[in-house]
Amino acid sequence: MQWSDQGMVLSTRRHGETSAIVQILTKDHGRHAGLVRGGSGRKARGVLQSGNEVSVTWRARLEDQLGTFTVELARPRVAMVLDDPLRLAGLVAATELVEITLAERQPNREGHAGLTALMDAIESDPDWSAAYVRWELAMLAELGFGLDVAHAEPGAMISSRSGEPVPPEQLPGAGERVLPM
Repeated sequence: MQWSDQGMVLSTRRHGETSAIVQILTKDHGRHAGLVRGGSGRKARGVLQSGNEVSVTWRARLEDQLGTFTVELARPRVAMVLDDPLRLAGLVAATELVEITLAERQPNREGHAGLTALMDAIESDPDWSAAYVRWELAMLAELGFGLDVAHAEPGAMISSRSGEPVPPEQLPGAGERVLPM
């Protein structure tokens, strides 16, 4: 088995002395893990940073095996935000959220496109934090935990039980928790 794709590095963990297990969100193959030989070395460490865009080739004998990645840097997004701690934190938070929420090996073109658009905003948009919140709300909706905030009044709170906005005059008693919007 072999395929090639474009993707974004989500995480890297050391494996053995020189290798690394890398999670990548690919355009056509979804979140995928693979072994990168020499991935813990000095050369590959810069390429395998969370948020970097890469061209990747995956190879394995059988489809359900871990397989190995051959990775080539396509766009060093981390280098673009390295001097801004808040942007760097947003980039890392987004990649971690994708890694823990999306199912492995399930194609998700919308998820990849959304993450790429968010990374573009983090990299260059002065109002990137609003783009991050919109992306996270879209991610929650895709996972089935959407919040209906479109028709909320100013000063409304969000019900922790239903996810619906609660106007200030209808705040519940002590039985239900509400979160500020």
